[in-house]
Amino acid sequence: MASASTFSSISVLPLQNPILSFFSYPPISLIPRRTRALVAGPLRRTRRRPRRKFPDKEMSVAVTIRAPSPSHLQGEDDVPLADSRNGAGKGDMLTTSVDGEAASSTKTAPRKNKYHMRTVKCFGVDLSPDNVAVAMVYFVQGVLGLARLAVSFYLKDDLHLEPAETAVISGFSALPWLVKPLYGFISDSVPLFGYRRRSYLILSGLLGALSWTLMATFVDSKYDAAFCILLGSLSVAFSDVVVDSMVVERARGESQSMSGSLQSLCWGSSAFGGIVSSYFSGSLVDAYGVRFVFGITALLPLITSAVAVLVKEQPVLPARGKNLPLASLNFIESSKQNITQLWDAVKQPNVLLPTLFIFLWQATPQSDSAMFFFTTNKLGFTPEFLGRVKLVTSVASLLGVGVYNGFLKNVQLRKIFLVTTVIGSSLGMTQVFLVTGLNRKFGISDEWFAIGDSLILTVLGQASFMPVLVLAARLCPEGMEATLFATLMSISNGGSVLGGLIGAGLTQLFGVTKDRFDNLTTLIILCNLSSLLPLPLLGLLPRDNHDANKESEDLEMKSN
Repeated sequence: MASASTFSSISVLPLQNPILSFFSYPPISLIPRRTRALVAGPLRRTRRRPRRKFPDKEMSVAVTIRAPSPSHLQGEDDVPLADSRNGAGKGDMLTTSVDGEAASSTKTAPRKNKYHMRTVKCFGVDLSPDNVAVAMVYFVQGVLGLARLAVSFYLKDDLHLEPAETAVISGFSALPWLVKPLYGFISDSVPLFGYRRRSYLILSGLLGALSWTLMATFVDSKYDAAFCILLGSLSVAFSDVVVDSMVVERARGESQSMSGSLQSLCWGSSAFGGIVSSYFSGSLVDAYGVRFVFGITALLPLITSAVAVLVKEQPVLPARGKNLPLASLNFIESSKQNITQLWDAVKQPNVLLPTLFIFLWQATPQSDSAMFFFTTNKLGFTPEFLGRVKLVTSVASLLGVGVYNGFLKNVQLRKIFLVTTVIGSSLGMTQVFLVTGLNRKFGISDEWFAIGDSLILTVLGQASFMPVLVLAARLCPEGMEATLFATLMSISNGGSVLGGLIGAGLTQLFGVTKDRFDNLTTLIILCNLSSLLPLPLLGLLPRDNHDANKESEDLEMKSN
């Protein structure tokens, strides 16, 4: 997600191009000598001032200044306009009369062009068409959370599924995120209609729109719903990989400050989309139903397809003499080489052992589906109220990032994992209060207890997950940063999927259904205690922190 370091292109008007002005009239050295003699002879015989008898269009001579390179033009906005009045700026053309008197200058046009080149900035990044496209794709990823509550209520109320079945479908829908490096190989090696980025963004948007359109119209079974949810997840995962590659291309060779600004733009866009959709995800379900929300969600991926035309990308022309089978063979050979290099990097002990810890730490069982059924069927929480809770958790995730960056980023990773895991396991037990009704004995309503509990647990969970991203960024060797980081995050996602499936099995084992919650307290306690199991393996992590640099921090926020 042209030159990689160029964020915007600066157009030059044809009449202001110094190269065109050079070729407007042939230099005197290029005129044949006989022609010069014919012209010069009569001029010498006349005793008048010959230079004032030139035709009107030759009254002035264009003096050109060499135009700057595009890399210099990027910083031209930093030059005050007052300085341009004192002398000829870069790219200006001064027109002077032949007798030495100053004539009118064409500096007015470049000044207008300078005003035109000034662009709006966000997070310190010029909002060029390319950057707008990147920001909008991340915004769509965040705002697609509009359908999360609708999916949960659709599986529970319309399809009448049990908590265990809902957890299995949720885990199944996350499978496309486990093979993200494959999407990178496809996008880099197989141009679609001559483009590596633009065409795949269009395809991803259309695929997402198709999946949610089917959910809004034809889907009426759990298998159809699982397939459509999987299709929508695939479209988001593929577009995420493509836009990630665009960000890497634009950040390569740039300063650390510019790279951080670009990552902040991406993270801010995604977070803004998530916050915007949080409240409406519940109120729309409550007012119009899940099918209506699916229909609105189907329009959102089309934004990705629409902004794909803003991506500045040179078309990839097929090499002469190469046909489709040969291109496919080259793709297979390239993929084999990439997989071999990836495996050589992963099997190193300093990468493999921490990766194993990340996987096991994420693979602990979860009871989220069972708690959703309890809060809606037993406590009577409405979709609108759950939307408010989701809004609180969206803001809390940003607070968690702030807590980590402000207090924990220089702490050793082992200490962070130890402290946050123990505290998180202890605070997770507070859900038992909600299940048993103990909170009401202290005068706290179920609604306020749920909001406070979600706020605290989300802040702590976000702060505890940030070290995973730091560790993944630190493990990547030079030359394979993007591919290996995507692989490590896929392994982490795989641990989360496995944890969800184990939680679904425990939910079924303890007999927790949509109407029976007798053993829900035992399930919650077991899931929270199981999060302590990976702690004896903390020795697999690096001992010191090496003061994770700013680039790792930017990568953390983006990947989250």
